Amino acid sequence: MPSRPRADLMVAPLFVVLWSTGFIGAKLGLPHAEPLTFLTLRYALVVVLIGAWVALSSARPLTLRQAADAALIGVLIHAVYLGGVFTAISLGTEAGMAALIVGLQPIVTALIARRMLGERLTPLQWAGMAVGVAGVALVVARKLGDGVGDWRGVALCMVSLVTIAIASILQKTRAADHPMRAATLVQFAAATVATAPFALMFESNRIDWTGEFVFALGWLVLVLSVGAVTLLYILIRRGAASNVASLFFLVPASTALIAWALFGETLTPVELAGVAATALGVLMVNRPALFRRLLGRG
Repeated sequence: MPSRPRADLMVAPLFVVLWSTGFIGAKLGLPHAEPLTFLTLRYALVVVLIGAWVALSSARPLTLRQAADAALIGVLIHAVYLGGVFTAISLGTEAGMAALIVGLQPIVTALIARRMLGERLTPLQWAGMAVGVAGVALVVARKLGDGVGDWRGVALCMVSLVTIAIASILQKTRAADHPMRAATLVQFAAATVATAPFALMFESNRIDWTGEFVFALGWLVLVLSVGAVTLLYILIRRGAASNVASLFFLVPASTALIAWALFGETLTPVELAGVAATALGVLMVNRPALFRRLLGRG
């Protein structure tokens, strides 16, 4: 029977891989439904499932202040962040490129935290920011130069990047002690309420109920919104959340590999170098101690 640390090392990478498939689910489902319609349906189904989970498990309820914080974070993460990513992919942005841009989240979070929380950055972290941004710029410039996607999609991914960074800081500073199950329910309920009016006003709401769409919807609801969240709870409960943070720099590469296998999205050697530079930069910012150990200087 594996020890708990060994089990955590298996759960953490699984969580990151599942998270990376969210971009793939968007790519599969968006040909059959417009982005905000797709997300509204997804969130409504998640509310039903997690609502039943909360009711059956007698989860601790939120205070009014906690509910307000959870609602704000839910709108930022699920309505604005994912709304931007899904819309960008619907505009032709490749799943791998979208994952690469928003994969800068730890870098942007660290930069914003420096301003908002007074957190200090080391010279190594500043260098990591430069390396990570340069890697993304290299891939985006090459892709747009080859006619893949357009600047609207890139701009939406940038907005999503800043939004998820702000939401991460709010989660850390205002919601770290919230009951997780009840907070998750409020987050998805708030996202449903925020996304639905825009879907109704700006989209046709037509859905092609193909097998591919049903699979993508089921995957995003069950595997991502329920399964990945459950794995995250396990990691946090075991005190292994740092393992997740240290592995997030692999998400863009993981997404690019899956997108290549499923959709034929390709990366040239120069773009692969950009992905590697981005992963290295995020590692330098998010886990400088691990980076030094890898260099044999820890």
